[in-house]
Amino acid sequence: MHGFFNELVIILTASALVLAVFYRLRLPPTLGYLTTGVLIGPGALGLIDNQEAVQVVAEFGVVFLLFSLGLEFSLSRLLAMRRLVFGLGGGQVLISTAVFVAVGIGLGLTPELALLVAAVLALSSTAVVTRELASSGELYARHGQLGVAVLLFQDLAAVLFLILIPAMASSGDGLPLMLVITVAKGLVLFAALIGIGKWVLPRVFMEVAKTHSEELFVLAALMVAVLAALLTNQFGLSMTLGAFIAGMMLGESHFRHRIEVEIRPFRDVLLGIFFVSVGMLLVPAQLLPRWATVVVLTAALLLFKTTLVALLGRWLGEERVTSLRAGLLLAQGGEFGFALLAVAGTYRLVEPATASVVAASIVLSMALTPLIVRYNGRIAALVLRQKQPPTAVPADLLDVTGATSELNGHVIICGYGRVGQAVGRILAREGVGFVAVDEDPVRVQEALLGGERVFYGDARRPTLLYALGIDRARLVVVSFTDHRHALAIVRAVRDRSPDIPILVRTTDDRYRDTLKDAGVTAVVPETFEASLTLASHVLALLNFPMERVQRSVQGVREERYGVLRGYFHGRRSRIEDTEGQELEIRHAVSLPDNARAVGMALEALELEKTGAEVRSVRRVGSEEAEPTDDTQLHAGDVVVLFGTASQVENAERRLLGG
Repeated sequence: MHGFFNELVIILTASALVLAVFYRLRLPPTLGYLTTGVLIGPGALGLIDNQEAVQVVAEFGVVFLLFSLGLEFSLSRLLAMRRLVFGLGGGQVLISTAVFVAVGIGLGLTPELALLVAAVLALSSTAVVTRELASSGELYARHGQLGVAVLLFQDLAAVLFLILIPAMASSGDGLPLMLVITVAKGLVLFAALIGIGKWVLPRVFMEVAKTHSEELFVLAALMVAVLAALLTNQFGLSMTLGAFIAGMMLGESHFRHRIEVEIRPFRDVLLGIFFVSVGMLLVPAQLLPRWATVVVLTAALLLFKTTLVALLGRWLGEERVTSLRAGLLLAQGGEFGFALLAVAGTYRLVEPATASVVAASIVLSMALTPLIVRYNGRIAALVLRQKQPPTAVPADLLDVTGATSELNGHVIICGYGRVGQAVGRILAREGVGFVAVDEDPVRVQEALLGGERVFYGDARRPTLLYALGIDRARLVVVSFTDHRHALAIVRAVRDRSPDIPILVRTTDDRYRDTLKDAGVTAVVPETFEASLTLASHVLALLNFPMERVQRSVQGVREERYGVLRGYFHGRRSRIEDTEGQELEIRHAVSLPDNARAVGMALEALELEKTGAEVRSVRRVGSEEAEPTDDTQLHAGDVVVLFGTASQVENAERRLLGG
């Protein structure tokens, strides 16, 4: 037990170190986990001995991956894209599988092994492709939508392959009958679990939600995923099939998003361990003599899948460049290939040497994917011998341009969360036209279905700002509080439109000067504004004249919220923000008789060297005094300091003599 625990510590530590490097290099984390497995596996450092125990834990990573996939799976989305999903996606999977089976048998593989390898190579990487498309702003472009449609069918095909693997383990003349029985069992179990998910699970999660217990909610979600996986395993099917069906059951409920958030940490960690276990299969000593085989297999995979998708796209009436770009997106192998290899390995359907070569080819193709996706437009133009169109708006933004072409004097809202939506609704009530952009695809899809003019994308892209009509807009509103993101948007807007007013929402005014220097017209610190709103209501309910209330509030604004900056922290207060930077606080220091500052003037203490400010001095029997350099301190005085926690601490030491 202790040996496995030590090995788990090695896996987690090595993964953290390798992933830190891969994130700096902007490489997919999947490749980082695979590299970790290679390094600590038997083919390199040999730090892990009990690989069987690691694979047991890793299998739960695949279970949670399929569970999350089921949560994201939408039957309505499948039906809406059925022409592309079943036409392009179905054609790609069926033809790829058939061709790879034929090639495998021609190379001397058994039919079962040839089908397994074909299934592994036919699938592409949903995680890598969607992540790269989202980061490049091409997820909703036409070639991006073609890629998503194929990936959606591949997800379904992966589930079917997972059903067939246990049946394939029963070789012999009874294999066709076993396949039929396995598929029938899968369909019966699918119908039963869907019924449970429709009529039982929503009531269970409703009762769990009423307890307002996060722990119980997480346990319930884990219980559903694991029990469904266990049930399918008892029926002789893959555990991952049960996890997928369980996720799909809950995907149509209103608990879907919360379950996805709660389950993600478990999924990511366990899935990372799974990819580490796959990396352990890659033994460099075995692969080096066969490096030519790996390279040829990778090149053939990339070339064949690109060509096949491009031809199918043309057959469905898509443009040549769009079809080729979609083919480039889907040329690689994917993470489901690793899952199929792992499951097949448990049934001893594939030899370790063969699995190592196939896995190495998938890894190499995935390593090339970020570059291929990033430059798919240039590659397609080069292959087709076309010049890239010198249009100001890329092809993926033509829909945005068309939808905003009639707008003039409108407002551009960057970030369409709760605050952005509130601003938009008030503008709509007053008859002011607006267009919004957000980086959450689910939110954008929901808003579009609701009839609102919202688009997916990164507002830092100059081409997107042009498509949104920045040259015709009256105002830009940045409604999220990430100051770095906001600053990048402000600079992009100023490069395109030097005179347009820009309004930025922030948490407080720490970055006000930085934003102002970048060209922001007005900064709205939400914490201070909420405090002013509450204070104005307090004064109004105390029957203060409204003019006096407004004058007081406006005076605080003109003083740059000085009276509101910093606060007395309590037991649960944070002294750092989410980025590790210290927050400004107020701290009251009572001076005892033996304090160093007693009898000294503030100027002599040189507290300004600490960076802290003295906001007030309270003295027993007198009102709070406005401090000056000549203010002399006495025993019993209370000095109110303002600054960051470290500044206040240094100033307190000067006052007390520590």
